[in-house]
Amino acid sequence: MLPVNQIHSNSSNGDRGSSTERAWRGAGFSRDIRLPSSQVEKYRPQTLDDLISHQDILSTIQKFISEDRLPHLLFYGPPGTGKTSTILACAKQLYKDKEFSSMVLELNASDDRGIDVVRGPILSFSSTRTIFKKGFKLVILDEADAMTQDAQNALRRVIEKFTENTRFCLICNYLSKIIPALQSRCTRFRFGPLSQEQMVPRLEYVIQQEKVDITPDGLKAIVTLSTGDMRRSLNILQSTSMAYAKVTEETVYTCTGHPLKSDIANILDWSLNKDFTTAYKQIMGLKTLKGLALHDILTEIHLLIHRVDFPPNIRMGLLIKLADIEYRMASGTNEKIQLSSMIAAFQAARDLVVSDA
Repeated sequence: MLPVNQIHSNSSNGDRGSSTERAWRGAGFSRDIRLPSSQVEKYRPQTLDDLISHQDILSTIQKFISEDRLPHLLFYGPPGTGKTSTILACAKQLYKDKEFSSMVLELNASDDRGIDVVRGPILSFSSTRTIFKKGFKLVILDEADAMTQDAQNALRRVIEKFTENTRFCLICNYLSKIIPALQSRCTRFRFGPLSQEQMVPRLEYVIQQEKVDITPDGLKAIVTLSTGDMRRSLNILQSTSMAYAKVTEETVYTCTGHPLKSDIANILDWSLNKDFTTAYKQIMGLKTLKGLALHDILTEIHLLIHRVDFPPNIRMGLLIKLADIEYRMASGTNEKIQLSSMIAAFQAARDLVVSDA
């Protein structure tokens, strides 16, 4: 099998190489192709001590392990907050390398969310004992909130039956999508978004290791756009550093397709101070030029609304209209129509302010 990060010829045709290699050479690449590894996996914490956040949760889990009283676990919270990294680090502390594969089963419930995955690999793994080690096995079920209700009910019965032999760790973003019967059988831990103070040192370490040329405003932009999601911040850093020689605020926003603050200020200015037709044409031109999504514009523009000198009742009405537009966008409605609705909402608010003056 060819290595993932390197393409070599194993063909009997000598210098001609494999069809894959010839295709790469035809596209102008050299014979030795090294694909960039994911910084998310490269810098994933390997031990509980490497984790940078949620120290109260880590100390509790560490105590469970030291006292050999690990319960079934339910980790929930936004993506990129360390849920999977925590349980993997926990598993590496519990099991040696040679026994890891026989003692730990890691599944992503979103790949197979039906009852068959419970009756198949989970039941088979949980019901068998291992010769390597006494004690319990560990089943890590990521994105458990994607499982159907039937699958969750079946999992509840498996957990009840094999508690002596197996511990389960369920990981999800939305606790409300896990049935109460499963929640009650697990010790729950909420992983909140990471703070800027927690993210910046880790990002600076990766920047130093990868020798990334980055400006202070570029780093600030990455932290702002990632909204407490460490995985997203690393992905933004990697993609921007690969696309541009220098990571700045502008290159970060351009690479992610997110509107710059100056773009949002212009959109707000046009919506309030231009006539409808002119505002629509200018905003559409900006959206087309920079590939901006209306959803991202709405997300950013609502922050600026609080800085505009609107009376409270007009501001509240405007925010409700923007929320309705976002809801309709989530339902798959036409973006051009919703852009018109957004401009109309601002101009209606402006006219109310003028009439009340």
